[in-house]
Amino acid sequence: MKNRYFLVFAFFIAVQFSVNAQTYTTILKGGHLIDPKNNIDRVMDVAIQDGKIAAIAQNIDPKLGKQVIDVSGKYVTPGLIDIHGHVFAGTDPDGQLENGFASLPADGFTFRVGVTTIVDAGDSGAETFELFKKNVIDKVQTRVLAFLNISKGGMYGSEFSNEQQNNSFFDSELAANVAKHYSDHIVGIKVAHYHKSDWVAVDRAVQAGKLAGKPIMVDFGGTIPRLSLEELFLKKMRPGDIFTHTYGEIPKTKETIVDMETKKLYPFVLEARKRGIIFDVGHGGGSFTFSQAIPATKQGFYPETISTDLHTGSMNSAMKDQLNVMSKFMSMDMTLANVVKASTWSAAKAIRHEELGHLSVGAIADVTVLNLREGKFGFYDVARYKNEGKNLLECEMTIKDGKVVYDLNARSFPTAK
Repeated sequence: MKNRYFLVFAFFIAVQFSVNAQTYTTILKGGHLIDPKNNIDRVMDVAIQDGKIAAIAQNIDPKLGKQVIDVSGKYVTPGLIDIHGHVFAGTDPDGQLENGFASLPADGFTFRVGVTTIVDAGDSGAETFELFKKNVIDKVQTRVLAFLNISKGGMYGSEFSNEQQNNSFFDSELAANVAKHYSDHIVGIKVAHYHKSDWVAVDRAVQAGKLAGKPIMVDFGGTIPRLSLEELFLKKMRPGDIFTHTYGEIPKTKETIVDMETKKLYPFVLEARKRGIIFDVGHGGGSFTFSQAIPATKQGFYPETISTDLHTGSMNSAMKDQLNVMSKFMSMDMTLANVVKASTWSAAKAIRHEELGHLSVGAIADVTVLNLREGKFGFYDVARYKNEGKNLLECEMTIKDGKVVYDLNARSFPTAK
């Protein structure tokens, strides 16, 4: 009898030990970890528990994981952050980027390319952000943050609509109040699509940014006569403000960062970087040219942040997606580690959400697993010129808040019997 009780007790202890030994929900095993914040660029295992990063080590015992996913031969990074997209998708026939058909449903264009966080770049204004939050931000799985448009009407209608060109729509105090009220969701103020040759939109965006304690993102150009890019960088924008469409070229209406005759960077661009202006890609359907990017990068002027300017006019053309833009910069000799940094930790710092963009123990378990394909790949710009590269990034798996939300090759699934 005593022996039977002992065996039962021993079995109970063994079961409890087995249960307790399974410390982690998921272990990513054997991948090459690139975590720029923590200066990690080597093969490391990653353990996840309760939606957080629980451990990072060279060899985590697979017996400690309820689920073990083999990612050997792949690159493991923090979840990618796209700080310039357009995701206020809706059904207003006149809305376009604001609650219209030019914006895209976030979940359809994020997880499949490793993006766990996308920042909407000014689709909504102070009068329409609540609708954006209700219809999109609160509904989708993707983490959606936002730059609030300085126009209270947002990006409604064409670029030349009343909402985007009428100075009476640019209410700094109203924008700042809404940004502060929704501070967890609104990362800053956006100015864009203003085509008058004055500084009203920029000045009021800066004022709103000061009142709200947040950065601004500037989409600049499209005016005749042209406004001075040097004045924008050195007199209008503040350290920490973001200049998007860095490598764009619009003849006659927008100044460029590279002198088209000498192919040299203008000195004020380097001075702006020293001041702390953040240079973002914002590729889009019309805002990236190799005629700017190649000479700039040859002079070491790479972007702090890589973003897509995702919308219906860019997704099927030169831009495609976040990974294609990252690969495009690798074709211009930007290293894999640096394109990851520009899409993770640097992006998180730019939008002042430093809880994101890294895989420190205790951090949110947003993880991207990438395949780096080798071969001969072509990338083209908005002017339809091509540059060839040797690498193309492909999303193998995306994990958000500790859960697998995209799995290209079913690595997280048991084998059928």
